[in-house]
Amino acid sequence: ERFYVCSVCAPTRAEMLTGRYHPRCGVRGVSTGAERMNLDEKTIGDTFKAAGYATGAFGKWHNGTQFPYHPNARGFDEYYGFCSGHWGHYFETILDHNGRRVRGSGYIIDDLTNHALRFIEENRDNPFFCYLPYNTPHSPMQVPGRFWKDFDGKPLDQRHRDPEKEELDKTRAALAMCENIDWNVGRVLEKLEALGLAEDTIVIYFSDNGPNSWRWNGGMKGRKGSTDEGGLRVPCMIRWPGRIPAGRRISEIAAAIDFLPTLSDMAGIPVLGAKPLDGVNIKPLLFGTAKDWPGRMLFNFRRGIASVRTQQYRLDVSGALFDIDADPGQDRDIAKQRPAAAKRLAAAAARINEEMRPFIGPDDRPFLVGYPGAPNSPLPARDGIAHGNIKRSNRAPNCSYFTNWTSTNDEITWDVEVLETGRYDAIVYYTCAKQDIGVTIELSFRNSAVKGKVTDAHDPPQFGKSFDRSPRGGESYVKDFHPFRLGSLRLEKGRGEMALRALDIPGQAAIEVRLIELVRRS
Repeated sequence: ERFYVCSVCAPTRAEMLTGRYHPRCGVRGVSTGAERMNLDEKTIGDTFKAAGYATGAFGKWHNGTQFPYHPNARGFDEYYGFCSGHWGHYFETILDHNGRRVRGSGYIIDDLTNHALRFIEENRDNPFFCYLPYNTPHSPMQVPGRFWKDFDGKPLDQRHRDPEKEELDKTRAALAMCENIDWNVGRVLEKLEALGLAEDTIVIYFSDNGPNSWRWNGGMKGRKGSTDEGGLRVPCMIRWPGRIPAGRRISEIAAAIDFLPTLSDMAGIPVLGAKPLDGVNIKPLLFGTAKDWPGRMLFNFRRGIASVRTQQYRLDVSGALFDIDADPGQDRDIAKQRPAAAKRLAAAAARINEEMRPFIGPDDRPFLVGYPGAPNSPLPARDGIAHGNIKRSNRAPNCSYFTNWTSTNDEITWDVEVLETGRYDAIVYYTCAKQDIGVTIELSFRNSAVKGKVTDAHDPPQFGKSFDRSPRGGESYVKDFHPFRLGSLRLEKGRGEMALRALDIPGQAAIEVRLIELVRRS
């Protein structure tokens, strides 16, 4: 009943995967590389894989794109989904299958579930760990018509506590997307029943942050992005027939950091790695065997400042104290009425803030190229820096592309570390208007460069708007980008700036760029 995650998505995913607070893992944000987990962290995938489990992840990874941050290098044998945060389109979209670009089939959540069901069926006779991290109801608010029709124009009985803030069609779309999630979760449960695996399979369902718009939230304060209750407290349901009594409601506080120690104990396997966990084993709460369960504090971080939750209280980032049992909406600051509690929690917040301070500074990690055994090294526009006139297609970097390239003085750069010296084929995913063909582009790194002339026009329109059930804000519309094989260049091991420049622009503009892919020659 009182289950907590982080205020935004990538930190929650890192905490679930590692059992550790996300700043310790190197996760500082949600884009431009800040979402990567440090490479010395061991994941829940590593733990179960080491114990002989088949491991698969299907969905929004959001903890690193380039190998060895990619899920296939973080304990998951099989991966199908996307590694970024925001995604710009949910139908027949471009996805990642074990490090290679593929086009999905149908609606993204249905597609991810289909791959998870296939994984379960293929491993029906073996122990498996299946991680199915959906990306909805994140915007853009796209959902198949058969789910939308039940909510289109429907009056809403449950509204946000400040109803003037609410965007009704966005709420309706979120509800329709949740209906689609429920249907797909039902498909997973039905598959386990059909295969005779239900009693041998632990199923966990939870969300990665509070709602992403102002909508009904049980009267709690805040939403996604906030470290108040409304941004952090989410549904959590756990099923293990015959082991966890049906209908049990657990009132003790728990969090995503608890899953690694809990599941490893329930499966009877050791946790891989020597780093101390922040999570605790909540198996006694699930099984009803806990006696004198100790009080604990849960910490949540936003911009380097902690909010503290105990069983009774929340201390917010401003130092205000709330009795959540008596005041779940956080309407009354009682710090002056409960000075001892306020002082105790403020001291705990100060200690954890100081402990996390070394991990929260600027992110100086380069993007990695040439990891041994990786199928390729992608450098998406999300991770690049635009110079001159070049702009992103939208303010949110995650699913953006670069446009407005109008001068030979413009360039795009990536902070790169090449892990192995060798020759690499360079592929640029581009668009180019017919009147602009003939542009010559160059990719360089240190003393090596390759250049080529774009001779084929490829100028598709943006799409996605017609699928939106409410106006989008943070995601770029998408295009179908065409691969241009620029050629090969020798990359020397080491760190430096990789730059994409236009040496000649005979028309009005150079190209638009979604991605550079570097493939090491065998």
